[in-house]
Amino acid sequence: MAFIPKKTANKETAVYKSLYIKEKLVIEIEKIAKEHDTSFNNVVVSMIEKCLESQ
Repeated sequence: MAFIPKKTANKETAVYKSLYIKEKLVIEIEKIAKEHDTSFNNVVVSMIEKCLESQ
């Protein structure tokens, strides 16, 4: 099942954090972002939220 990023219509207050991400992961995330016409940041945040839902 392919990952689908969330829509960005309802933005919430956010904070800035930096991460060190392997180049291989960056390439894959950028590919997903392009396919869904969204930002790199939105894909990463969507992935984190999806992982935390199952906690």
